[in-house]
Amino acid sequence: MSLLNGVVSTECGYANGDPHFIPDYMLVCSGKYGYAETVKVVYDPNIVTITKILEAFFMIIDPRSLNKQGNDRGIQYRTGVYWTDEDTGEEVKRIFAILSTIIDPFYTEAMPLSNYTKAEDNHQKYLDRNPNGYCHIPLSEMDAIRGI
Repeated sequence: MSLLNGVVSTECGYANGDPHFIPDYMLVCSGKYGYAETVKVVYDPNIVTITKILEAFFMIIDPRSLNKQGNDRGIQYRTGVYWTDEDTGEEVKRIFAILSTIIDPFYTEAMPLSNYTKAEDNHQKYLDRNPNGYCHIPLSEMDAIRGI
């Protein structure tokens, strides 16, 4: 997401799990508390729209996959878009309504963000620090996102 013009910042974190726990990587990986590994995207809507961000999002995830992406498996790897303002939510819901008629099955969640915790520092900008690290997103897709 940080490759998109207009994205101000990104941050890895954990979202929409049991609010009685402060998640860390091991708790999230247990799958017991409902957290999703997520990326917080702060963007300038005067430069990039939520529609363009969703275009990039659907280039890198598989909405037909339930609780997995690439080699990663578990509830924490479910795909979703979680918003913090109603205008964004309305646009996300509109786009998802269209996509869900075209893509079957369609497992990607769309809901307000109920809670969020920043992930540990070693998860931030992981590929910048580990250029040969595992990522389910092919480099060709990352190059395509730059062109959106």
